[in-house]
Amino acid sequence: MLACNLTPASAHEANKRVADASALTATDSASRAAPASTRRPVARAEKGPYYVDFRARTAASWGHAFVWYGKTSERAVEVAGLTPAGDTWAYVLGHLTWVPSETGASYGDLDPDYLTASYRVYLNEADAKRVFAYIKKLQASSPVWNAETTNCTGFIGDIAEYMGLNVPYRWQRPENFVNSLKEMNGGRQMVRLSAQ
Repeated sequence: MLACNLTPASAHEANKRVADASALTATDSASRAAPASTRRPVARAEKGPYYVDFRARTAASWGHAFVWYGKTSERAVEVAGLTPAGDTWAYVLGHLTWVPSETGASYGDLDPDYLTASYRVYLNEADAKRVFAYIKKLQASSPVWNAETTNCTGFIGDIAEYMGLNVPYRWQRPENFVNSLKEMNGGRQMVRLSAQ
């Protein structure tokens, strides 16, 4: 059974979260400048101005998977994930049946100390608009959470699939899911959506 987050943040907090600049820098090793002697001349052109960062973090149980997304030049970050709404009782009940969900930021999603895995991919502006709209649509159409069937790894797996990434088996620990996602896609950093 997978268990996502135990303590969701309020809707107000979820909408007003701004990532600490050091958290963005610390977790984006792909964007760190390489020494001049090893830098490839076209590396800058391979990254888009927008990103989706598939992330996993610790929680009181199995952990939690979610995405950060936004514009690389801005400190503000959007957070999307699937968690049970409410307290511990909703989480426990969600192992037996479907419970109401929340799809924004939850406790610990912006804290680099809780991060266990991250896979960031970049997008151009046109593709980012499509992907970000899909994430918002997915948030609006995910009213329930269940540990076995509609959980956090399934949620971010849907986003990865929409982006054309190879997606691993979804019902595994969030850290393993994110690491497998990165491995299955060869760690590629740029994603281009096919015409739809």
